Amino acid sequence: MDETARPAAGSQTLARGLHTLELVATARDGLTIQEVASRLDVHRSIASRVLATLADFRLVTRSPDGRYRTGAGLTALAAGIHTTLRAAAEPIMHGVAEDLGATVSLLVADGSEAVALAVVEPPAAAYILSFKTGSRHPIGRGSAGVALLAAQPAMPGESKTVTDARRIGYAETFGEVEPGAYGVAVPLPPIDGVPPACLNLITHRREIAEGSALRLVEAAASIASALA
Repeated sequence: MDETARPAAGSQTLARGLHTLELVATARDGLTIQEVASRLDVHRSIASRVLATLADFRLVTRSPDGRYRTGAGLTALAAGIHTTLRAAAEPIMHGVAEDLGATVSLLVADGSEAVALAVVEPPAAAYILSFKTGSRHPIGRGSAGVALLAAQPAMPGESKTVTDARRIGYAETFGEVEPGAYGVAVPLPPIDGVPPACLNLITHRREIAEGSALRLVEAAASIASALA
């Protein structure tokens, strides 16, 4: 047997498995075996074996409708990714919150929701808006939800607000999540292995919101560099 063939075959199998997991994780309604086979450009039997292996490790699960969706085993992987992302972002977020005098949060996309992974309050402000880590709201609503959609590839029929945010690099909203509050959010540049994420600022003060976009863009780039 040609010993040099083993690593190549193993690498190809691993690549197929990772690619399949990525396809399933990003499909809004899961994928069938045939859909996976078509996207991988392999025979249906190969796609079936790859999916079966991923299912053995609970990374995907087959629903009663025959479509494969992400499984519970991804939770532990996601927790590790979130920990790494939060550790890279929080020191930078503290600087932004102090500079701008407003609460800054890091949010990630979790299916149809935006989830607060970290929240940093300004140290010296007398009055602030804030919310708890783990807070959720529908994606597409508020500056953070718009930015998280803008961090992803364009979708047919998407909102003009999302398209505009992707073009200019940030989203601005008023009163969509918290009445009377301004929100400004900047999507993080794409990072391998990291879900769509954004930095978000909330404030009652219009002048802070209007002057925050550039600082948030710089901070988002710094976080991406720290994770590169």
